[in-house]
Amino acid sequence: MEQLKLGFAFCGSFCTLSQGLDILEQAAARYTPIVPIVSERVAATDTRFGNAHDFMREMERICGRRVISTVEQAEPIGPKALLDVLVICPCTGNTLAKLAHGITDSSVTMAAKAHLRNGKPLVIALSTNDGLSAAAPNLGTLLARKNVYFVPFGQDDCQGKPTSLVADFTQVIQTLEEARRGRQLQPLLIERR
Repeated sequence: MEQLKLGFAFCGSFCTLSQGLDILEQAAARYTPIVPIVSERVAATDTRFGNAHDFMREMERICGRRVISTVEQAEPIGPKALLDVLVICPCTGNTLAKLAHGITDSSVTMAAKAHLRNGKPLVIALSTNDGLSAAAPNLGTLLARKNVYFVPFGQDDCQGKPTSLVADFTQVIQTLEEARRGRQLQPLLIERR
C-alpha cells in the first residue's frame, strides 16, 4: 500500500454516489491514509438512491476514519497540509460554479480551497446535467486553473439530456496518478455510450 494523503470528497449527484463509493474502495486498496469528505447536502439528504447515514457509515468503514461534513472540519486541511491530492467524485455543477468563483460555503469547497492553497492537485470527476449550458463557463474557468485536473468526461445521454456531462469514473485513479505528475490525463473529452 502506498503512502498518499488522499482526500476523497462527494457532492450531491446522488445518482452517481454508488459509483463514487466503488472508486473509493479501489483507492483504499491502494493508498493510505484516505480522508473522506461529504457536502452538507450529501450528509443530510436521504434519496431514492440511499440513506445519507448509511452512505456516510460506509465511507467511514472504507477509510477507517470519521467523515468531514462541515466547513469548520474542512478548514484545517490547508494550514495543516493534510492532503497530497484531493479528489471530488462526483462533482456537481453547483460545486463546479463555487470552485470557479472562489465560494467556500460548503465542506467540499472549503476543502478544495484549503488544499489548493498548498499548490497540490485537485482532481474533479464531473456529474452535472448542465455541463454544456449554465455550467460551461465554470468548466472553462477551471480547465485553465493551475493544479486542477479533470477525470475524462463526455455526454452521458446526448438525446435525452443534451447538456449533461459525466466523468468516466473508471479513470479516476489514472487521472489522480497523472495529476501527481502535473499532467492532465488525455484524451479529456471522451465518447460515452
